[in-house]
Amino acid sequence: MDGAVDKPKDGPQDRLALALAEDMAAVNLLIRERMSSEHAPRIPEVTAHLIEAGGKRLRPMLTLAAARICGYAGTDHRKLAATVEFIHTATLLHDDVVDESQRRRGRPTANLLWDNKSSVLVGDYLFARAFQLMVEPGSLRVLDILANASAVIAEGEVLQLTAAQDLATTEDIYLKVIRGKTAALFSAATESGAVLAGAPEDQVQALFTYGDALGIAFQIADDLLDYGGSSAVIGKNTGDDFRERKLTLPVIKAVAKADAEERAFWVRVIEKGQQNEGDLERAMAIMARHGAMDAARTAALDWSRRAQDALKVLPENPLRDILADLAQYVVARIA
Repeated sequence: MDGAVDKPKDGPQDRLALALAEDMAAVNLLIRERMSSEHAPRIPEVTAHLIEAGGKRLRPMLTLAAARICGYAGTDHRKLAATVEFIHTATLLHDDVVDESQRRRGRPTANLLWDNKSSVLVGDYLFARAFQLMVEPGSLRVLDILANASAVIAEGEVLQLTAAQDLATTEDIYLKVIRGKTAALFSAATESGAVLAGAPEDQVQALFTYGDALGIAFQIADDLLDYGGSSAVIGKNTGDDFRERKLTLPVIKAVAKADAEERAFWVRVIEKGQQNEGDLERAMAIMARHGAMDAARTAALDWSRRAQDALKVLPENPLRDILADLAQYVVARIA
């Protein structure tokens, strides 16, 4: 979700940043302190290149907001917020190596500027730093939440390797992939903030549900925009997922309804990777014919509503209202 949307300055993320400015200043200081390395100067070089590249810091803000909504008055939520950002950054470093990416947030990737070994090892270092930080508040349950999320993220990445270009991939498998890719860290961010605050169980569950649904709604919307958004809006070129042969929800829905001729087309362009000029337009026409785009849009809007509904059990709070606006905002681009 980072940097993927060009937002107006009064968007929900900006209002969240303003409301949490003091906490976020402390989190950013903590991140800079903990990403340093006395013995390996390449570590802060690589980390700073990514962390200071203009990411929106949404995940740590979700942790801070969840804790504050639930009445937390201490400072350990800042450590959890930094933990979440380190986990996120580590996964980005690893992802760029796996995907052989060359640009992220409009800048050359770390693996391009340095090398794959540096990206992988610095990612490992950040995971280690994350685990050091998540232990410090002294909550075994928080540790369990964040450790589990780290496992789900890795599991989702491995699943994507096998499912990405396999036409047998189902919507259930797609959901597992995007939970690992996006939603797992969102839900861990919100749930851990609530647990740290000692919130009642229904509030903890509500914030988990919110983060999970928010992440899924965003990812489906992002996948939809790949077949109809401008690069300024989505942070990538229209059709990138198609060219990279990624089986996203609109394609999965179209494949499920394909006749023999259409299936042969999908086998050629996705499984075999034999793409010709005009294939993207043909793919979009097939998806439109079967209502795949509309069905995926409906799914994204449904997940957004789930996220908004989950917040209703929480205490009234301006931060709660901003989180509700955020859930609506991530799908406003496709509504």
